[in-house]
Amino acid sequence: MDRYRADAGEIPEVRNGMRCVVFGATGYIGGRLVPELLGAGYRVRVMARNTGKLAEAPWREKVEVVRGDVTRAQDVATALTGADVLYYLVHSLTRTDFDEVDRRAAEVVAGEAARAGVRRIVYLGGITPPGQQLSRHLASRAEVGRILLAGSVPAIALQAAVIIGSGSASFEMLRYLTERLPVMVTPRWVRNRIQPIAVRDVLYYLTGAAELPDEVVGTFDIGGPDVLSYTRMMHEYASVAGLPPRVIIPVPVLTPWLSAQWVNLVTPVPKAIAVPLMESLVNDVVCADHAIAQHIPDPPNGLIGYRHAVELALAKIRNLDVPTRWSDADQFGTEPSAPLLTDPEWSGGSLYTDQRERRSSADPAGLWAVIEAIGGDHGWYSFPLAWSLRGWIDRLTGGVGLRRGRRDPHRLRAGEALDWWRVERIERPHVLLLRAEMRLPGRAWLELRVDQDEDGTIYRQRALFEPRGLAGHLYWKAISPFHAIVFGGMTRNITGAAEAA
Repeated sequence: MDRYRADAGEIPEVRNGMRCVVFGATGYIGGRLVPELLGAGYRVRVMARNTGKLAEAPWREKVEVVRGDVTRAQDVATALTGADVLYYLVHSLTRTDFDEVDRRAAEVVAGEAARAGVRRIVYLGGITPPGQQLSRHLASRAEVGRILLAGSVPAIALQAAVIIGSGSASFEMLRYLTERLPVMVTPRWVRNRIQPIAVRDVLYYLTGAAELPDEVVGTFDIGGPDVLSYTRMMHEYASVAGLPPRVIIPVPVLTPWLSAQWVNLVTPVPKAIAVPLMESLVNDVVCADHAIAQHIPDPPNGLIGYRHAVELALAKIRNLDVPTRWSDADQFGTEPSAPLLTDPEWSGGSLYTDQRERRSSADPAGLWAVIEAIGGDHGWYSFPLAWSLRGWIDRLTGGVGLRRGRRDPHRLRAGEALDWWRVERIERPHVLLLRAEMRLPGRAWLELRVDQDEDGTIYRQRALFEPRGLAGHLYWKAISPFHAIVFGGMTRNITGAAEAA
């Protein structure tokens, strides 16, 4: 089965007139499934309690959006009018009574889907290992699947373990723990077996389930090609991320609840999500079989291994291809493993940003001339003593310092050295992106940009820092108090120089 994608800005030709309705489009999987369904040529309708969360979704104008709550029968009935396939991706994990809410919602949806004449229900739940006492989270996921399967509408429940991709709550917990803690004291069950799956492969199976024959019903485990322990997953993540090997010490006294409090302390993942996810790690979550392949064959290039899935999840930050509110690029059809604007603020990994902008009376060409002439003899337009001191510190520690200057006083080219920076990208006369080559516990960039609207010229400036390990986080926090002086001064002085000229 091939994967389909639509070109940005257009709706593909509809295949067989099929209409898919997605419940949970504001969530991690739902927000990525919608463009896959559009790319496959289906009409798509989404239902959300808060439709405002979809305002920045790049596919917002390509789907029909209805406001509703899955626990209200009338809302569900309205959303399912004329629907062929229902994707049920709702989970109330942030509520303390999530299992009760999810049970009630599943019962409402199963009943209304039958009354609306829906042809198929596709549900994504979690792997439920036989013979083990399930965590409350996994037990709730299994119960929702049983309710949907017991209805009269043909249903398929795809069951996955940890989903690997930027924005996945389970992956974000693993990312933050590994990046921030070089030494970890962990529960014994970090040695339990897990069969993770790349988000790209999850979407492949979900999309492929839309046109399964009516007789294909039941639960099907889906997983990647690797079975690892949580410990091994952290070691592999550290290797891919270029971190030193992590020291992981399992001890018998840590309960899932205590572990979740620790996760809440050292990661930005909300406690309401961390607690049930940590409790679920006491179970082995490995596929019982690969029966799904009898109905949806493996992707043409095979299932993605864990290490490659991590590489995909980190690729956007490594290439500095990070979505921001400044970008006017349409992300319809972007790589599913990458961060999206619709993801929670705590997802996407650690990329610290100092972002500033200032309107200028200078014309865009004059402002660009100042930007392209920056560095060398012209300096950095802010707190010269601080820049000089930082340069000497860099040289004393074996770095390049500020001694390199620049090749031409007024014109730059991609790839050349500029003091302790390297010109990574130049899009004349709009964007200059510099990558730091000073000695740092991480990677840093400085982006200087000229924009224009009906009110005039806008100067925009971003300093970005991707920390490496705990030292990187501490470094950023240590220098943050000086940003207003250094970066704020740059913003004022660069626009002032352009206006004076």
